[in-house]
Amino acid sequence: MAVVFVSDVHLEPGRADISERFFRFLELQATQAEALYVLGDLFEAWIGDDDDDEFAKLVPRKLRALNDSGVPVYFMHGNRDFLIGERFAKDSGCRLLADPTRLELYGETLLLSHGDALCTDDLGYQAFRKEVRDPQWQKRFLARPLAQRREIARHAADASVQYQRQHAAEIGDVNQQAVEALMAERQVTVLLHGHTHRPAVHDFTLADGVEARRIVLGAWYEQGSMVRWDKNGIELIQNL
Repeated sequence: MAVVFVSDVHLEPGRADISERFFRFLELQATQAEALYVLGDLFEAWIGDDDDDEFAKLVPRKLRALNDSGVPVYFMHGNRDFLIGERFAKDSGCRLLADPTRLELYGETLLLSHGDALCTDDLGYQAFRKEVRDPQWQKRFLARPLAQRREIARHAADASVQYQRQHAAEIGDVNQQAVEALMAERQVTVLLHGHTHRPAVHDFTLADGVEARRIVLGAWYEQGSMVRWDKNGIELIQNL
């Protein structure tokens, strides 16, 4: 048995290929796991737990079925679905996690994060992140009608594409100093995150000479990506 981790699935009604891939993963790999951890951006956009769209209701049912089968599901907010709340957690059976979260399994300690807070070179994004994570901003946004929230989400998605085109790719990656500072603060040597859509395993040495590892999950736009962790170690798996 193993624990499995995914991130950046980016589910949305217009991408049936992604949802079919993810639902198949839930039925095959996830049902064989001890637990499933979703490290943010499960959705391309989440406008609130009161969304009455059928797709927004389908996904929690799928996660609930996995949870009810005996596989606990844990969820961490991403930059696309930071508005997921207690109602979604209740409907899906997911346990909500803080970012970052320390996890101890098989005699090792792993630090979990979505990863966007570590992209400190992107000052524009960090300012945006601070704004939308503010509880008062979220309260005002969720008070708007659903149709208005959908329109805002569409405009935000378009603006995000334009922003990424206009800025150097390097600022969209994590900052190594921020990574090492976080790992030192949390006293871990393994960090697992998503967000950057650059699946890889990075080995490096911390300031105190200790060997460390950063594992990055891939996005699901074209293929599935997961990390499998069991008593034999940690493995990044692409092409699901």
